[in-house]
Parts: sequence; structure tokens; C-alpha cells
Amino acid sequence: MLSLKTGATTAWNQIREDFFASGDAALVLSRRTETVDAIVLAGFEEFLAPAFPEGLALLAVGGYGRSELFPHSDIDLLILADKGVQGKTQKDAVSVFLRELWDSGLRLSHSVHTIDECCELHEQNVELNVSLLDQRYIAGDGGVYRDFQLRLPKFLRSANVGLAKHLCKLARARHAKFQDTIYHMEPNIKEVPGGLRDLHTLWWLRQIRQTEVATEEWNVGLAPARAFLHSLRCFLHYRVGRDSNLLSFELQDEITQQSFTTARNPGEWMRTYFRHARDICRTATRAVETAEGPGGSMLSQFRDWRSRLSNSEFTVSRERLLLRVPQQLAVDPPMLLRLFTFVARHGIQLALDTERRIEDASPALAAYFASSRPIWPAINEILSLPHAALALAAMHETGTLTAVFPEWKRIECLVVRDFYHRYTVDEHTLVTIQNLMFLRETADPERRRFADLFAEIQKPAVLLFALLFHDIGKGGGEGKHIEASRPIVHAAMQRIQAPADVQRAVWDLIEQHVALSAVMNGRDLDDPSTAVELTAKVGTIEQLKRLTLLTYADISGVNPTAMSPWRLEQLWRVYLCAHRELTRELEAVRIETPAVRSPEQAGFLEGFPVRYLRTHNEEQIARHLEMEQRCGQSGVAVEIQRLNGFFIAEIVAHDRPGLFASIAGAISSFGMNILKAEAFANKRGNILDSFVFSDPGHNLELNPTEADRLRLTIERVVTGRSDVRELLRNRPAPAPLSRHTRLRPAVNFDNETSAVATLIEVVTEDRPGLLYSLTGQLSRAGCNIEVVLIDTEANKALDVFYVTYEGRKLSPDQLVSLKQGLLAACGS
Repeated sequence: MLSLKTGATTAWNQIREDFFASGDAALVLSRRTETVDAIVLAGFEEFLAPAFPEGLALLAVGGYGRSELFPHSDIDLLILADKGVQGKTQKDAVSVFLRELWDSGLRLSHSVHTIDECCELHEQNVELNVSLLDQRYIAGDGGVYRDFQLRLPKFLRSANVGLAKHLCKLARARHAKFQDTIYHMEPNIKEVPGGLRDLHTLWWLRQIRQTEVATEEWNVGLAPARAFLHSLRCFLHYRVGRDSNLLSFELQDEITQQSFTTARNPGEWMRTYFRHARDICRTATRAVETAEGPGGSMLSQFRDWRSRLSNSEFTVSRERLLLRVPQQLAVDPPMLLRLFTFVARHGIQLALDTERRIEDASPALAAYFASSRPIWPAINEILSLPHAALALAAMHETGTLTAVFPEWKRIECLVVRDFYHRYTVDEHTLVTIQNLMFLRETADPERRRFADLFAEIQKPAVLLFALLFHDIGKGGGEGKHIEASRPIVHAAMQRIQAPADVQRAVWDLIEQHVALSAVMNGRDLDDPSTAVELTAKVGTIEQLKRLTLLTYADISGVNPTAMSPWRLEQLWRVYLCAHRELTRELEAVRIETPAVRSPEQAGFLEGFPVRYLRTHNEEQIARHLEMEQRCGQSGVAVEIQRLNGFFIAEIVAHDRPGLFASIAGAISSFGMNILKAEAFANKRGNILDSFVFSDPGHNLELNPTEADRLRLTIERVVTGRSDVRELLRNRPAPAPLSRHTRLRPAVNFDNETSAVATLIEVVTEDRPGLLYSLTGQLSRAGCNIEVVLIDTEANKALDVFYVTYEGRKLSPDQLVSLKQGLLAACGS
């Protein structure tokens, strides 16, 4: 075995060298399989054959059985024993055999089964049954293997329905895990839709159900995609040095520098990847649908009812839409828009034949729509119907979007690298529209508010068209994408002859599509100047509603968790803030604050800014007064509440330098993400600080005692019994950023937005204790922190501070010295 191991090492190195010279994965898979076969066979002859002169066969299963051994794939072995492994001699022989294979450098995944066990359906271990679809004889008793070969096909025929449904269920669940899209910017090339696991699913379904995926499709149609993914996986394994399937930005860069890769631009190379993934995903999805077969009688009745929707141009068969006269597309291109209007109205997907007909006719269709034509009414109808998102997705998949709007090619499969966008630009765009349409079905009360706004929109097509083009400028390379969008959007809308008022409304939305998110992330919503600034941009109530919904859809389309409960609440507050300002004449007569207060409340409030009364109701004021009374006895009062998916910590204490920073550090030390903070101080020398934070690890939810421990920690920090710096040292640092996403710290000042305070905006890489360092620097500079707004995405932190110095804005000289201190704090 030692000589085999030495020889294998030499073989591995030669295979690796040959791969990087040619990029030929087929050579890697075949030669690695041959080398492993030799090691396994030698081990069998030395350790198993003496103990099992008969009654045992050794089989390769799974990827090893398919002869698809990637550089760091597991070696799946099945020890097939007709009577099992019996007695100490046989058990010891199996143990030594497996240990020697491990010692020779093979990563084993093995199982020991009888023929009876292999030929029965294992409800709790269907993976065993599936692995046998890819089995290959290596060594041992040929008679045992022949018996197995006779019984296995009979078992597969009897169990094919159950196995097929299990495979379909796994495929559906896996696709859902990745949001049913191939367009991930850093994909796991094995598990995502359109990845290697889809190829495996296709292969398995063909074997057990003889699905409609023809042999020619498998051997010829998907051959380029399969070869591409195989080569890519070999590259990932070699570069990472283990069984890794994540195609990171760094590895995208590296593969384009290899001699066997023709594309030198990572963005263009990724477009090739997405095209192959799309071919695989389409074929796999069709195979799964075929294998799932028709449902029960109720579903059949429903399908019968849906078939009645057929008309003179389109027919519905098996829940798919077909063209009655496919040749008509070539002579009547507007029929294409009528087809997608049908999809948008009824929610029926296209049949595979229909997709192919459209793709075949795409050159003629593109030529027709390249000229200026009055097709806005048709586009308007599609975008106004209940299933507009489904229609747009189908238009994208068939190339219809690029035929009608050649501008769409700019963002098709486009990767724009940043911290938090998970999808390509085109997929992000379609996801924003899906999220908006999903509002009509949501039962979530927090989202129902936005659903009600959507129901009030007078021209939904304007909003959806703006979403369709809101990031079109990103396809122009460097520069600000909103400005780059203007000529592109103008040309598209002119060509489809959209009315002038529609063109203005669409452009106004695109031009201001980041306005609300900028306010919710970087402005104090209780500052009157924020509302004035916002309404100057928005203009009308209708435009405010559209922008609110566009912002909701845009943030929700970044990644599945981007629209957190906190952001959802902040966006609604932005809407209310601007709505009140736009309708302030109706509220002018209202009295929001009683003129008369008790002596206790008057003493408590004296010295607080007026904004405190605007942002707190009577119940909260009474509770804060009671906390101050408790603070007089112990020196601090702390309360923590949970609201709408986030938490609020309120602290009343005797003021001292650096107190705000210390409290921020104490909360951060528990792994909490601070979202917003406010600070008030009265003439008695007491502070009322509030911190809104999220709990990404759900520690406070799952462990109620943790909230008490956090409360106690804050109290100890406030009273000086705990050192916040020691607490922060124990918090693990986040994973380091890649070289493509490193951030250079930036500090910006704004003395114009607020009438009473200086705004300080800090953009830097997030780390434990960052807020503590920044607020500590402000405290040492003598600044009074009024409000802090925190926004963190991945490892990027954007913190905005409203600060004053002795009741005034900061002077230019103070800003110069403060900037250096804050930049230093970003890196400390």
C-alpha cells in the first residue's frame, strides 16, 4: 500500500498539472478514478480477499460509481456481503481495509449492506437507494454481484414512483433554498439551481422513470454545460485544496487568468456560466415536472377548468400555454405581446415548445420591435395585471425582454460586486417586481400596510416599469448609475411611444429611487428639517406612495433578509414623516402636548430638547419619570423591550463623560447590532439614552435569562463596575473582507441639513466595538450626541451622528481635528 500511496501522489500531481495546462475535466475524472480503483483493488486483495474468499463484492457508488471523481471528492464504497460481515476475523479485516485506504489519502464514505437491504425502499435513508443508481463493480465475488444485478432492476421498477417523488421533493427544496434562481453572484455550483446536483437529478430520473429528457439532449444538448461545470469544479477543488464548490469573486478573477479560459473579463465569464446554468435548470425543471406527473382528481378538475381558458390563438394543456398556430409569430409579432398578456392575466406558464418557438423567432421579433411602434398600451396592460411578475420572468427567460427592450442586454447576467446584493442585476430587478406583487397576498400585518398603499396606486404599470429600468444604468460600466439611466430610459420609452406624462412619472421615480432609503438610513426622522427635505424631493402624495413601494421592493430584492423588521419599520416611518409634512395643514389645529404638567414631570423634562415631546407619548414620559426616580436610588435604571422583531434598551443614569459610548459598547459586547440611538439630558444632570438593536443570533429570544444578563451588564458598565473594553475583547471579530470588498474609511460632515446639529457620516468596515470607538472619540472632543443612526450590511457600517457642541453646530476648525480622530477610531 505504501508504494501505491507514493505512486498515487505522483499521479495526483501529474493530473493537476495536466488540468491547468488544458482545463480538461474529463481527463481528471477518468485518471483519478483509475488511480483510486488501483488503490482500492490493492487494498481489497491484501486485506479483504483473505477473510472473504466468497460472499462479498466491492462496489463503487455515487460519484465514484459514475467515474466522476473530482480532485477532492469523497470515495463512496459499498461493501456488498450476501450474509453480512460476521465474526471477529471478517470485522477486523473490514476495519483494517478501511483504515489503510484512509491512510493512503482517500476520503472514504462507505456502507456495508446485504443484497436484501439494497433491494428495499428505505424511507429514512432514500439516499442509499439513489446511490445504487450509480454503482460499478470493482472486486470480489462475481456471483454476489450478478445476483445483485438481477434483483436491482426489479426493485427499481417497483419503487420508481417513490424514488422519483423523493428526488423531485429534494430538487424542489434545494431550489427553494436558493430562492429558485440561478442568478447568484457567488454561487455554490453544486447545489444552486442549474448546478451539478441538477445534472445528477436529471441522470437519476432518466434511469428510474425514463422521463422525456431524450438521450440526445443529455449527450449533446447539455454536453457543453456539463463540461463547463466539470472543469469549473476541478478548478475550485484544486485552488481551495478541499471539496469546495463556492465560486467566490476572488476565484472568478482567478479562473479568467487561466490559460484554458478564453474570457479575461470576470463579468463576461460569469455570463457564460449563467447561460449554461440556465440550460441545465430548464431541462431539470421540466424533468421534475414530468416525473411528478398529474395530481389527484381535484387537481385534474382544476386543470380541466383551466383548459377552458383557451382561445383562438392559445391553448392550455397540462397547465402549460401553447400556440395554436406557431407559424403566426413570424407574420404577426404583436401576437407575442398578446401571449404574455394572457400569462399576466391567468398566471399560466409557457410550454417548453412555446419557449422554443419564441427563441427560434427571436431575430425576426427583435427586428420588428427595434422600430418605434405604439406598443405602450400592451406593455401597460401586462404590467397592470395580477401575474405581471410571472409574465416578465417568462419574457426574460425566452429573450422577449431583450427583443422588445434591447436595453435589457446591458444588465442581463450582469454581476456588480458589492457587500450585500446576492443576485445579478437582471435577477434583482425581476425579484423587486415579484416582491411588490407578493404584497397582494401577504398576511403579515407589518407588510399589509404597504399592501394597502399598493392597492391605492392609480397607475401600477408606471411603478412596475420604473422598477424594470431602475438599475439599467449599471450596465454602462463606471459612473453613477442613475445619471447613466436617463438616456437609456428615455430612448426605450420613446420607442414604445409611451405618453409624455407616463415618461415623466417613470423618470421621476427612477431619479429619486434611492431618496427614501438614504433618509431612512442616514437622517433623524424626528428632525423637522428631514421632513422638509424629503417632501421637496417627493412633491405629491401619489409620488410618495410610489417611491415608498419602490423602496420596499428594491431593498427586499437585495437578498432575502435585507428587509429586516427594523428597516420595514423605518421605511414606514419615512412614509409617515413625509405624509404628515405634505398634509401638515390638516394637523395645524391639533394639540399634541398638554400645556399643564405636574411639578414632577416639569422637573424631569426641564432641559430636554423639544423633540423629546414630539417623539414620546404620555405613557412613555410617565415611565421615564419613574425610571429617573429609581435611578436616584441606585444610580441607574435600565429597561429592555422587544418590539416588532427588534429590541429597545432605555437607560436613565447620572451623566458622566463617555457614558453613551460605554453603553453602546456593553450592548455590542453581547453580539447585538445597534440600529439607532438617541441621547437626552435634563438640567438635573440625568441622561435618558435609548438604543434600538437587533439580535442576529436570537440569543435573547431563545434564552430569556440573557436579557437579564444584558440588563445587569449595562448597569455594571454605567456604574463603573465593569470595563467595557474587556467585554468587547471577548466578542469574536467578523470574517475578514475579500480584497475586492475592502473599504477605506470615510468621514463626511453636513452643517446644512439640520437646523440645530452637525451631521457626521462615517462609512467603514464593521467590527465589534466600532460604535464604542466612534462615540468615545466624539465624547473626548466634547461633542454632545443627540441622535445616532446605524446601518450595517454584511461588513459595511454606515453610521450617522447628530452632534452639537455647547448647544451649537460644530465649527470648521472642530471638524478638521475631529475627522482625523474618527478616521483613527475606524481602524482601532
